[in-house]
Amino acid sequence: MNFCSQCGEKVRFAVPEGDDRSRYLCDACGTIHYQNPRIVAGTLPISGSKVLLCKRAIAPRKGYWTLPAGYMENAETTQQAAMRETWEEAFAEVDLGELYTLIDLPHINQVYMIFLADLLGGFSAGPESLEVALFEEHEIPWDALAFPTIERTLQHYYADRKSVADRKSLADHTAGVARQRADYPLHSSTIMPEDRERYFGSA
Repeated sequence: MNFCSQCGEKVRFAVPEGDDRSRYLCDACGTIHYQNPRIVAGTLPISGSKVLLCKRAIAPRKGYWTLPAGYMENAETTQQAAMRETWEEAFAEVDLGELYTLIDLPHINQVYMIFLADLLGGFSAGPESLEVALFEEHEIPWDALAFPTIERTLQHYYADRKSVADRKSLADHTAGVARQRADYPLHSSTIMPEDRERYFGSA
């Protein structure tokens, strides 16, 4: 940031009085410009034994597969943001479940919030997707996933699904994924720079 968005004067980067970290300060009008992490909200859309993924049509990671997710807008809840992003990227309506993965990325100032969801009806590629498709576990393109957050969310999901299946009878397991969702825990974790380097390199 070079100029104040309130008055247009130049800003400086310094620690405000009474604060503990540097901010952009405008000496002309006294505005302190706070910059906070951005929330990425999305869904893990489930249809029977399959998961819905989108192939990105935009940078970064164009041509790689992701879950439908994006930046939360002002004046909406995280649930609304997740459902909106799912519609925008996959033209898919979902029955939203519980928050499933909460992933901090402090080195790029992001927080991912991915909700479990049941896919309702059809789907097709939105303007930010080249392709949208359903995948069985053995079909997941692990080497072509866009972000480590997506890889981690899918790893948690398949581990939880196996754990639930192991604890229940076959008849109960085949009764439907939606009922089992209540058995899935919330996974909270952190993506470190070295995790991200596998996708983006050291740049």
